Amino acid sequence: MKIIGIAASLHAGSFITRLLDAAGGELPEGVGFEVWQGLGTIPPYRPGPVPPEARDLVSMTAGSDAILLTAPEHSLLPVELTHALDWMSAREGLSGKHVAVMSASVRACGAMWAQAELYKHLLGAGAVVMGEELVISPACPHFDEDGRLTAPELRAQVRAVIRQLCPAEVMEPVLSLR
Repeated sequence: MKIIGIAASLHAGSFITRLLDAAGGELPEGVGFEVWQGLGTIPPYRPGPVPPEARDLVSMTAGSDAILLTAPEHSLLPVELTHALDWMSAREGLSGKHVAVMSASVRACGAMWAQAELYKHLLGAGAVVMGEELVISPACPHFDEDGRLTAPELRAQVRAVIRQLCPAEVMEPVLSLR
């Protein structure tokens, strides 16, 4: 199984980027994990050939079994993430794809809003959204010096999302009448 990780942040070392890296360390042995880091260069979607900045994302998504996405506290998604979702959706890259979403927020409502926006995009593109809402406050130190999660209850929450994502059977995309 191969999982693509996407952190919806343009800031190197952000909490959600660190959370994505730590979650990747919780994957079962034998599961491949690759992080796509081109969010800052992704152009808006337009019909026609896929530009080089989006080609990597489209091909990585096509070659993966699932996506693990971390999102910041926003009621509106970062525009770059919307562009990435549009490129994946337009190329049928999300249809039938399993996607787990985690959010970081000081307030529970911030993460819920971010996840609600993501769910609309993902479900509209035919993705199979996995996991449960996972709200993690970035106010506390959650990582050791090697970037691993330290709090047992937080690791348990992340592992619960991972367990739903990894053993899932690949579902057939929704029947299309095209």
